Amino acid sequence: MSESALQRILRDYLAHLTVERGLSPHTLSAYRRDLVRYLDHLAARGRELPGDVTEADVEDFVTVVRTGSDGRNALSASSTARSVVAVRGLHRFWTLEGLTGSDAASAVRPPAQPKRLPKAISTADVERLLEAASAGEGAIPLRDRALLELVYSTGARISEAVGLAVDDLDLTPGRGAVRLLGKGDKERIVPVGSYAIEAVEAYLVRSRPALAAGGRGIPALFLNTRGARLSRQSAWAVLRAAAERAGLPASAHISPHTLRHSFATHLLAGGADVRVVQELLGHASVTTTQVYTLVTRDTLREVYATAHPRAIRRGAPSPATAAAAAP
Repeated sequence: MSESALQRILRDYLAHLTVERGLSPHTLSAYRRDLVRYLDHLAARGRELPGDVTEADVEDFVTVVRTGSDGRNALSASSTARSVVAVRGLHRFWTLEGLTGSDAASAVRPPAQPKRLPKAISTADVERLLEAASAGEGAIPLRDRALLELVYSTGARISEAVGLAVDDLDLTPGRGAVRLLGKGDKERIVPVGSYAIEAVEAYLVRSRPALAAGGRGIPALFLNTRGARLSRQSAWAVLRAAAERAGLPASAHISPHTLRHSFATHLLAGGADVRVVQELLGHASVTTTQVYTLVTRDTLREVYATAHPRAIRRGAPSPATAAAAAP
């Protein structure tokens, strides 16, 4: 089978993706580029039949696209992962069509992508953000402060916060709690701190009635100026506006998850057990929560250096002293 025949097989496969899988034109175009490059790779290795391709050929292709050793652009880990998915799909198609007796790509995996650390802000910046949210007069600043205080106090997702009803909150001092409905409709009860209780009570008494007057009396906790439930997009805008007013250096990168990430990071830095944080965040697996431990290693080193009796040789300067003395 010549290379032109392999190209015809590729066209058949792309037609299959279009008709049977309904892929978007953008995705289909990316797959076409990936697979044309893959077939060129096979041709350079003298592979003419689907059955000639070995697992080593596929693995070498992963290396080629990561390094650009074929003279083309080197791909990022995420783009390489897409290429591997495209190649694995082509090999499955070959197998199902009876063009090869085994799937040479079935065991090949894309390179591990680097973990993206959650972006958190410092406790001082959180305080500046919350103060900025309540700047001004009227019902809106009280609502905005209550929203952000509650999100930071509980680690709630923005969607969970705007989905709250008034009855989902228990604002009893000392045992305040909120019922959050997370992914997969999984419910969890999370404690609410005193600062958030105070802010939400101020909103309920002095702000929400005025906002509710323009609506239909819905039970949603956070309302917009028309008396309807506050949307996720509006909550995001509240956060961004407060960050800009606070003059936070990272205001351009503040996202709806920023306070949730900060909640988790600050708890772990303060000594909270990762499994407790997992429950508070509503993560199904502790593995998801453990990414936050990567951003607290400096704190762990400091605690270890000051607490362990044999962490630092006597007479040696402490890490803080050494850092202060460095030029």
